[in-house]
Amino acid sequence: MSTTLKGETFSCGNVVTIYMFAKVNSLGLFGLNAFSVDVEIETSKGTPAFDIVGLADTVVKESRERIRSALRENGIAFPLARVIVNLAPADTKKSGSVHDLAIFVALLCVTGNITEDISNSAFIGEVSLNGAVRPVNGVLPMVLLAKRAGFENVFVPAENAYEASVAEGVTVYGVESAGQLIKHFSREAVILPQKPYEIKAEEYFDAVDFADVKGQYAAKKALEYAAAGGHNVLMIGSPGSGKSMLAKRLTTILPAMTFEESIETTNVHSVCGLVSKDAPLVTRRPFRSPHHTISAAGLAGGGTVPRPGEISLAHNGLLFLDELAEFDRRTLEILRQPMEDKQVTIARAAGTVTYPCSFMLVAAMNPCPCGYYGHPTKKCICGKKQVAHYLSKISGPLLDRFDIHIEVPPVEFERISSAAKEESSAQIRERVQAARELQNKRFTGTGISCNAKITPELLSQVCEMTDAARDTLKNVFEKMGLSARAYDRILKVARTIADMSGSEIIDKPHIAQAVQFRSLDRKYWAG
Repeated sequence: MSTTLKGETFSCGNVVTIYMFAKVNSLGLFGLNAFSVDVEIETSKGTPAFDIVGLADTVVKESRERIRSALRENGIAFPLARVIVNLAPADTKKSGSVHDLAIFVALLCVTGNITEDISNSAFIGEVSLNGAVRPVNGVLPMVLLAKRAGFENVFVPAENAYEASVAEGVTVYGVESAGQLIKHFSREAVILPQKPYEIKAEEYFDAVDFADVKGQYAAKKALEYAAAGGHNVLMIGSPGSGKSMLAKRLTTILPAMTFEESIETTNVHSVCGLVSKDAPLVTRRPFRSPHHTISAAGLAGGGTVPRPGEISLAHNGLLFLDELAEFDRRTLEILRQPMEDKQVTIARAAGTVTYPCSFMLVAAMNPCPCGYYGHPTKKCICGKKQVAHYLSKISGPLLDRFDIHIEVPPVEFERISSAAKEESSAQIRERVQAARELQNKRFTGTGISCNAKITPELLSQVCEMTDAARDTLKNVFEKMGLSARAYDRILKVARTIADMSGSEIIDKPHIAQAVQFRSLDRKYWAG
């Protein structure tokens, strides 16, 4: 993989040029799928030209002018010869400016400015006209591939170096400019390796806290169960009852992310360029709250080169849909399959991409257009047909995928004016973390992280019930006409409630409470 020189010489005008060939390692990205790219360059006799082949898009081909200018800025003459760059493999589409730096290095090799063996190094980055190396998206997935491919060194833009250092076992060099890279290989001024990323203790409790929420004890308890088991939640209530306030504080009681979850989430955010330069590893569970006017492509992902949507950006975190009934029904229906499969596949002419989307779905909505259907003091001004039409925007199959239904009533004056301190997020999170650790122990080696993800084959094994609990669930199933999915979800919620109470076996009270969390569809959607 090092520079290869061949002894043929030829003249072009007054310039004598040697036929040369070089190969430099680079990396590409399509969706989350990183792939190795060999940047092959050849200079030969012929009319002076600079061509790039290998299924490169317009952005890649435009790198010719950027690289010519960068060479001039550093006092290096462009080879007066026919220059051909091939990006192999030729049947894989190359997009973006990520290969600029590798092409620039290849030209340095054929002009004799780099003579050492660089076969164990890979190069990623965009080169500007003045030689500055600009940051690119998706660096972490590419560096992780470089590590798996056995590369020892990776040269990336300086602004991406901290992100790249998350990948252990590979030496990362942050390059600020083309001139700096030239001096590095000439040993005039060596670039120091980026220090490996160190995980810092994460602060979960900042400006928002459950201590700010007055009253709503039933809703808080339901959200605690949801956080402990990773369950989907639907909140229904009149305007101003605190639905959004509760949802925005739910992330403060979610359990800490594992390192593997952080890497998975950071990969998705890196593709979209959402990784912070100062905090390159996502260590707090994402909270995504798209507006109800979002398109299907914005929610699920899309584009010519498919990019992650909101459901993938919420991976290992929380997706909050406020004013659920205001979303386009067809957009909402897109959620059904990803919620079951924990991944979304987007097919386009350029190729097919699969993004992970294992998230908690939390939704909030009013019971009618005016918001006061069923309100204890305010009169609803909507007709029955208006209420029915409003609620019908949420289909039965989508409603069935919510494990927990919560009615959020108006807060009484005595509660909201009380000076008494409410329980903080830190206190609630201790119980949630303890329950999640029980689940981690229970599901060791299965790939399951929480009760909401229990597979059908494990359901009967991990959800052992007493006879009284089984009889209760049987009666409920027959009287309410529950679906098989509803049965599974009630059992999973009951498993979480039992974990929170320290019981290994699900008892009758656990089933009864889990059933109560599935009652609102009968109240509002039963006609």
